[in-house]
Amino acid sequence: MKDLFESAGAEPRRLSRRRGGTVLALGALLVAGGCANVQHVEVGAIPDDYRTRHPIVVSEAQTAVDIPVVASDGRLSYADRGRVEDFADRFRASGADTIQVLLPTGSANQYAADRLSGGIVKALRGRKIARDRIFVQPYSAAGASGPAPIRLAYSSLVAKTGPCGRWPADLADTSENKNYFNFGCASQQNLAAQIADPRDLLSPRGMDSSDAERRTTILEKYRKGERTMAQPNDTEADYQW
Repeated sequence: MKDLFESAGAEPRRLSRRRGGTVLALGALLVAGGCANVQHVEVGAIPDDYRTRHPIVVSEAQTAVDIPVVASDGRLSYADRGRVEDFADRFRASGADTIQVLLPTGSANQYAADRLSGGIVKALRGRKIARDRIFVQPYSAAGASGPAPIRLAYSSLVAKTGPCGRWPADLADTSENKNYFNFGCASQQNLAAQIADPRDLLSPRGMDSSDAERRTTILEKYRKGERTMAQPNDTEADYQW
């Protein structure tokens, strides 16, 4: 009789342990689900996250400017020199390695373009572009109807999105409670336009070495109990009214 009661009491205990294990397993699944990435949302076949629908893509693109040349031109005009210098500044900011000066050949203004090329190279050199980074090359302009220009060009990485303003579905159709297709496109384009170096989207930059002199100064002040932060500027507002 004693063994019967003991076996009868053991059964609820086993059931209780099984239920406890099940509860713990469910709790672990809920915790793991809470740590999941909730930023990427997809509902159905069309992604509802505007960053997925309008991704920022890093690709190679060519930037160019045309310098008009008339057959009677003998030197680079002041206005055109300003265009060349502005383009040179953009080239240096882009991080590109070489810049091309493309001269027309076979056109009526071929010799005038050759005369102006010296002034263009001189203007580029004046904006601190080394001569070995400037490539003067011809391009065929035979049969051109008008004066063929001198083209300055360089290739670099750019960050951009697809074109905005696409409305493949009725904007009033909100039965699925999703963002409309064009939502977030302008924000993505503005963000891409503000990126100074698109390479930062591909991989992080390496860390610079620490300033040993500044570190020694701060540690010395810390040991003396002095102020370690920089002194505020006289024009800095503290908003302590």
